[in-house]
Amino acid sequence: METSKWKKFDLDLMFIVFVFMIVSCVSIYSAQKFLPYEENFALKQSVWFIGGMILTSIVYYFDFEQLRRLSPYLFGFGVLLLAFLMVAPSSIAPIIKGTKAWFSIPGFGSLQPSEFMKVFLILFLAHVIQSHNEKHEERTLSSDSFLLFKVVSFTLIPLLLILKQPDAGTGMVIVSIMIGMIFISGINHYILFLFSFLGVSGIASLVWIFIYKTDVLLKILSQYQLDRIYSWLDPFGNGQGIGYQLRLSILASGSGKMMGKGFNDGEVAVPEAHSDFIFTVIGEEFGFIGSSVVLCLYFLLIYKIITIVLRNKGHYEILIGAGVISMLTFHIFENVGMVIGLVPITGIPLPMLSYGGSSVLGTILALSIINNVSATTNVYMFESKE
Repeated sequence: METSKWKKFDLDLMFIVFVFMIVSCVSIYSAQKFLPYEENFALKQSVWFIGGMILTSIVYYFDFEQLRRLSPYLFGFGVLLLAFLMVAPSSIAPIIKGTKAWFSIPGFGSLQPSEFMKVFLILFLAHVIQSHNEKHEERTLSSDSFLLFKVVSFTLIPLLLILKQPDAGTGMVIVSIMIGMIFISGINHYILFLFSFLGVSGIASLVWIFIYKTDVLLKILSQYQLDRIYSWLDPFGNGQGIGYQLRLSILASGSGKMMGKGFNDGEVAVPEAHSDFIFTVIGEEFGFIGSSVVLCLYFLLIYKIITIVLRNKGHYEILIGAGVISMLTFHIFENVGMVIGLVPITGIPLPMLSYGGSSVLGTILALSIINNVSATTNVYMFESKE
């Protein structure tokens, strides 16, 4: 590999990841005092981040065109992992809280294939869209409709496997990735309008089914997932049942007020706060100001991704950037929204803050690919213009 490429390694992007690592480990350390476990989750999280940095070096080694050529194989590998998960025995794929979404690997921990499938899907859809656009330089309604059909069809493969687990939260992330990439694929705006209309109609239909034909939803979702929706609609009315976690989450977030109670001075024991509800720890101990700083850090990360892909000016790179931004934006909006009661609880992690090796590695894998895009330029976010 050329030494010059390492000189273009985007230290700004990695610095943002490093800041997230500090915030994550500090928050998890504070949250674990209420956990009924002996493990040091903050230490284990730091190990996952170190593994992510190693993964970054591996991904950065590959030429960007090599990653594009590998994308169909990575997509196929991810689909095979999801399919094998469905038939794997409980000894290696245990059912946790009604969901079969993890491989249990002795001495390593749990591995969630869907976290990596999201990144593989981004790479593959970008390849499909770019290859189609290169082949059909003169766009027509017919060619654009065929492109939309291909994108939706390929997305349905992992989506159906993930919903089968069942994991509706990750399924929604997959859909958000697809939608984000479709809207910048160059497809005719009339088709996009029809696509949007069908999407809105589908959501409206789900709401009608939920109100009047709940038994139909049970063919797609589990009773536990439906109960989560009921607890969202009335968290304090279900405060002793499935809404218990949400009720405590709202109380913890609000009790932090403006400045917070201080590091490690949290008093509300939110179940599994180190995982999907890590934002409640930040809200309680660092208050509105600390929560706002974390959200600004996410805005800075997304802004950095935008500057990288637009600077590169390649449509394939822009497609990848759109997929990564769609993935991160949905994760952030859904996770923060669910812990303060704005949206139903879906159980998806807050990127690079929630405890979890698969989530950390999957997110850093996506950012490593963005770093690879950045290697084609020399401009950095904080460098001098002189």
